[in-house]
Amino acid sequence: MTESAMLMGMSAQTTEAGNRPLGLRERKKLQTRQNISNTATLLFLEHGFDTVTIADIAAAADVAKMTVTNYFPRKEDLVLDVHDEFVASLARTVRDRRPGESALAALRRDYLAAVAAQAALIGFSGPDFARLITGSPALVARLREFHEERERLLALALAEETGAAAGDFTPNIAAALLGGVHRALFEETVRRTVDGEANDVIAAALTGCIGGAFDTLEPSLGGYAVRAN
Repeated sequence: MTESAMLMGMSAQTTEAGNRPLGLRERKKLQTRQNISNTATLLFLEHGFDTVTIADIAAAADVAKMTVTNYFPRKEDLVLDVHDEFVASLARTVRDRRPGESALAALRRDYLAAVAAQAALIGFSGPDFARLITGSPALVARLREFHEERERLLALALAEETGAAAGDFTPNIAAALLGGVHRALFEETVRRTVDGEANDVIAAALTGCIGGAFDTLEPSLGGYAVRAN
């Protein structure tokens, strides 16, 4: 399995595990989940997403078909094994912003850090994995759902953080703008990856254009959702 595929799976395990000690049963469940995800990703990379069946995955992972579907009700999530972390990421950044920091500034800072780390969660997944995703309409559609759910959760967080009244559409608009920048940058990262650019080259290119991308939102969102000092 490629290192990038392992990173995608490991992200989900870290999210579920959190910082608390896990009991034996929880550890075994996480190990089973990770084994299924890693096995499935390897099969998908070798044979294609549409060709591999749940039965193939179960046999290769040495588990029952029902075990696979219990952990992953949707076949697409065997590949995109970062749902919870991905969809919560922007809302979490907003909730954790610093005193005096706007939502826009916090998201810009967090994204720059993710680019410097070449994080898989923002698209640094390696060429094999990126081609697997972009080559499957089902996976592209599922990833689109991830982006949409992430924007919805961001809108909820912005509404809570700003004390927006019921029916105030401002958080939704702000979330669409902020989420749109993240989606565009994600898609650019994947495009460059599929084209064969190295992660260091992509990171350097993104670092040069991130400022401009977020600057376009500064007039409308620079003073929005600023945390009190």
